[in-house]
Amino acid sequence: MDKEDKRRYFIVGSVYLEVVTPLFQHKLEENYKGLNFGCLKDFLDDKAAIHILFHLRHRHTKCCTDSVNCTKHRSLPLNHHQWKQLYAENPGPGKQNCFCKYIAKSVKLKHLDVSLCGLILFNCCNLGKLEQEAVNILRRNKNDYLSHNTTCGITKDEYGPLMDELQTNILQLDQTKEDELIRIHNRPLDDALFTKYVTYLLDNHEMLRRDVDLGFITNSSNSTLMRRIGKPIFTRPHQIDLKSVVCNGLSAYVSDIVMMNDVRLVICLPYQCTLQICNDDGSKEDRILINVVNNVSVAVTMHYKSIEIFDIDNKTKIKSILVPGMCWLRGIATINNKLVVGGNYTVQIVDYQTGEVVKRIKTESDPYKLHCTGERIFYCDAYQNSNKKLHFYRYTDESHHTMSFESPPVSVTTLNDGSVYVLLKDGSIDHVPFGGKQYNTVTTNGLQKLKRLVLYKSNQGKLVTLGDSPECLMSSMRKHSFLNISFLNENIVSLVR
Repeated sequence: MDKEDKRRYFIVGSVYLEVVTPLFQHKLEENYKGLNFGCLKDFLDDKAAIHILFHLRHRHTKCCTDSVNCTKHRSLPLNHHQWKQLYAENPGPGKQNCFCKYIAKSVKLKHLDVSLCGLILFNCCNLGKLEQEAVNILRRNKNDYLSHNTTCGITKDEYGPLMDELQTNILQLDQTKEDELIRIHNRPLDDALFTKYVTYLLDNHEMLRRDVDLGFITNSSNSTLMRRIGKPIFTRPHQIDLKSVVCNGLSAYVSDIVMMNDVRLVICLPYQCTLQICNDDGSKEDRILINVVNNVSVAVTMHYKSIEIFDIDNKTKIKSILVPGMCWLRGIATINNKLVVGGNYTVQIVDYQTGEVVKRIKTESDPYKLHCTGERIFYCDAYQNSNKKLHFYRYTDESHHTMSFESPPVSVTTLNDGSVYVLLKDGSIDHVPFGGKQYNTVTTNGLQKLKRLVLYKSNQGKLVTLGDSPECLMSSMRKHSFLNISFLNENIVSLVR
């Protein structure tokens, strides 16, 4: 790819992420507040908005209420991921699929990307004719030049007319943006920022297709694959000193951590019997004492075979699920809206709504540090000193697979393209392509010789890392009966005790 083509793509992408996105977010907020909605959730819960968005996602559906306003669309511009970001299922007594079976999530405006924000703005808001046309053109150009552009380049002939049209329509929405556009137009190419922006600008399936073209899945271009795998993907915007979040001393030990959809971090502090909630900048938000429910201590007999589910926003424990044969040390994950826990050479899949164990899977080693993505359940060996294999079970065809490494794996996370980051006991991270057996060690600055834990949050494009040694993790966890944590949905987490 020509370097200038790449720079032009970078400039246009910067305009969309740094100017158009906050502009759309501001316009959407201005609109729903003008309609006397106190927050985005209230607006999305309004019958008019949810009905419109429902039919932008569901085809050939006649709703049980307000059927006169049902619409049919030849295409479905609201994709599955976007719909799940906005709404959760709230089943009612009716049998048919209808918008009344869904309820808006507490999504924050800043977490709507430019495509989703523009879609809501165009379809659900009261815009003037010129504003609506400007929003439509900006959405169209993002789709035409960025969302499906797997070459990540824009030619000189395309660039001039495109930038003129972007400027005209951005200024139609906000006359104060001209200086920002000039600043971005004159910036040099920043390769690290370019790589970061590509992950936000390409649609998820296009990101995968781009990687397939580079050899992530096919074996025909393996040399291209190995040049790409392990290369820098992430930049580190900031680092959180956990001393500002938790207490000093032994009680500051962190056994697990998850990131919610709104990028809040939920940190397990077993010595304090606490779930600490903080923002991604490290500022404290709240905490939940997990050893007390209605002023009664949780029974010790539950510690080795109980899953406890908490509502983070309401700071309430929703339920406890007893799972015979489950071991707290193995970890917890989710697949197909069900919980996955480990036991003695066994993985169990639990329906958290009914408490029923729906499947028991015999494993080839003692499972540890469970991780699920798509149809795959990954696990390391609990006895890491001798086993240098990462195991995974494919849920759809019930097949078992392994990958071998130079050092024993201690944790794993998957990226948007299906490739895998594997943290090894020696502190390095290996990057494995989807469906591949070969790998390269990650060279990203700040990720060499990582000491502990990686997790990737796909809807935010963020990788969270946590310091400390794998040896300390193992020895500390054997002394205490909790806890590993898993994210269920918008504001619900589950943990094992």
